[in-house]
Amino acid sequence: MSGRRRVWQWAVAVWAALVVVAGVLTLWLQDSAEPPGPYSWEENSQTPALPEGWHSLCPSPTTAPGVRRTLVACAFISG
Repeated sequence: MSGRRRVWQWAVAVWAALVVVAGVLTLWLQDSAEPPGPYSWEENSQTPALPEGWHSLCPSPTTAPGVRRTLVACAFISG
């Protein structure tokens, strides 16, 4: 076997080992990044109720001449 071929095989083997290690580390760190306890989205997926009369609290969309799209966002703080 030539020296170049042996170096190429070692480079591919090292690259493959790094890919496997990086994949395992990614999965391990991804699982450990989730906060423990009651902060899970599955457990607390309840949508809060909107306050009464919220239609009058949010601005109504108005379009100016020449404007094709209008975006209106309305936020409520509970607590």
